[in-house]
Amino acid sequence: MEISPDKQKLVELAHYRMPFGKFKGRYLVDLPEPYLVWFRKQGFPDGKLGVLLKSMMEIKENGLEPLIRKIQKEFPPLKL
Repeated sequence: MEISPDKQKLVELAHYRMPFGKFKGRYLVDLPEPYLVWFRKQGFPDGKLGVLLKSMMEIKENGLEPLIRKIQKEFPPLKL
């Protein structure tokens, strides 16, 4: 079985900004890791934001932020 990332979802994740709170307006990749750890302990929000925050937690834990930053530079945000 081959696993391949969904390009559109990665582009969306790279350009998604935190919609509320102390870090409102920041790209998810720019959120401090302790903030994501706090969400994991408290429970990620339901819906799309929760999925994106969980994904970003995995990306940060595995040291893949440079991949997201490269996507930000090379692919424009999706028009939704």
